[in-house]
Amino acid sequence: MRYTRDNPSPEYLAMVQMYETLHTAGEQAEGKSAEETFPGKMLVGHVREIKALIDRTGARDLLDYGAGKGLAYAERNLRIDNQLTVSSLQDYWGVDEIRCYDPGHAPFAELPDRPYDAVISTDVLEHITEPDVPWVIEEMFSLARKFVFANVACYPAVKHLPNGQNAHCTLHPPEWWAGLVHGIAMRHTDIAYRFVMTDKSGPRKKLGLASKRRKVNHVFERLV
Repeated sequence: MRYTRDNPSPEYLAMVQMYETLHTAGEQAEGKSAEETFPGKMLVGHVREIKALIDRTGARDLLDYGAGKGLAYAERNLRIDNQLTVSSLQDYWGVDEIRCYDPGHAPFAELPDRPYDAVISTDVLEHITEPDVPWVIEEMFSLARKFVFANVACYPAVKHLPNGQNAHCTLHPPEWWAGLVHGIAMRHTDIAYRFVMTDKSGPRKKLGLASKRRKVNHVFERLV
C-alpha cells in the first residue's frame, strides 16, 4: 500500500502519538525532563551548510521540518564551534522568517499551508517509519521554493523508544537514501537539494582496549 499525508501508516500514527507523550512527559527512563527531550538543538552542527545554501539561493524564509521544540532558535550568542559564535541563528542566516513544524510537539504540530524558500530537516528522517519516508520527503520538496537540506544517520541510535524499538527506525545504507531522494527530486527539478547521509564505514579508532568505527558523510546534492 502507498501511504500519503492523508493516509499515513498505522505505525506512523502510533509513532507520532508516542513522540507527543515524550515531548510532554519527558524521557523518564533517561531522567530527562520534558524540556530536555527533543529540544531541537542538533541542527547546530549543520548551520554552516544551511547558511551556504541560503546565500547561494537567496532564500528569505525557512521551514524547519521536524524541529522538535526548536530551542536553538531562541538562544542568543550561540556557539556553533570553536571558530564561530552567532547572535542568533536567524541573524546568522539572514532570513526574514523561520517556521518550525513538528507533529509530535503541540505548538508546532500544524502543517504549514504555504511553501517556504528553504526546507531543512536535521536528525529526523531516520526516525520516520519506513513506509512513510517517501511521502515525507515528497512533502518537504513540495513545501520548498528554492532548496531542501537534510541529514540522515545510517546506523542504529543509542536510544530506544518506550516500545522497545530503536529510535532510528528506518536504517538503510546511504545508497538507498540517495536513490529514494533522486527519484523524488526528479519531480521537482527547480529545487536544489543537499542530503548528507552518515554511516560508520570509516576506519576504526582505538578507544583504550576497544575500537569504534569513525563516522563518514556521504553527500548527495543538486545545486540549481
